[in-house]
Amino acid sequence: MMTHSNQKESSLKVFFSYFWPLTRKIDTDYNGLLFLTLFKGRKILNSEHANYSFGALQQILEVGLSKINFENINSILVLGLGGGSVVFSLREKFKYEGKIVAVELDQKLIDIARDEFSIVSTNNLTIHNNDAFEFIKKCKNPFDLIIVDLFIDNVVPEKFYSEEFCQNLSNAVSQKGSILYNLGIHQMDQEKRNSVIHFFKNREEYKTSQNEKVGGTNFLLIAEKNIQYESI
Repeated sequence: MMTHSNQKESSLKVFFSYFWPLTRKIDTDYNGLLFLTLFKGRKILNSEHANYSFGALQQILEVGLSKINFENINSILVLGLGGGSVVFSLREKFKYEGKIVAVELDQKLIDIARDEFSIVSTNNLTIHNNDAFEFIKKCKNPFDLIIVDLFIDNVVPEKFYSEEFCQNLSNAVSQKGSILYNLGIHQMDQEKRNSVIHFFKNREEYKTSQNEKVGGTNFLLIAEKNIQYESI
């Protein structure tokens, strides 16, 4: 429970943040040094070269989420929780009230999501401290939407471009489910990114759409499964 003195200190920090940003450094297990900044009353989590949560990244993922039909979505898997801004967007902006399972390798990020952004496990939110590559390989229950947002700083680890990962992703999507994949910075890893695009584009059960330079930086892929059956 927050004491009166802690509440007063917190209020003062919020007040001063309207005049200049207040930043503290957090050393994480896998993501190196992160920077938690309070500016104009809002907290933002950044790495050295990228936004991790509640900033540009949140806006980028919301562009992709705005193209998703939530009407028949009852379960969502988030691979890469970060500070939890995607959970906030799903709940607050898109009014999604169903089940969310989030996977995050870095326990320090799970702690930040809980302590700084009030993203905690509830009846409809389960957070796993696990490697997304291993989690999706063993995933047995299909999801209606899988959001892939897996970065170390501004780089997507190579294994998340692999055919094995893509196949495991496909296996974990429900019959009329979708994948929203943040494939990274548009200037980087073009060949690896194309391998993911071709994997889904060349399968008749998927309809794909690409969104380049979202927010001026990121490349989003949306793969919708069994879309051809909707017209029957």
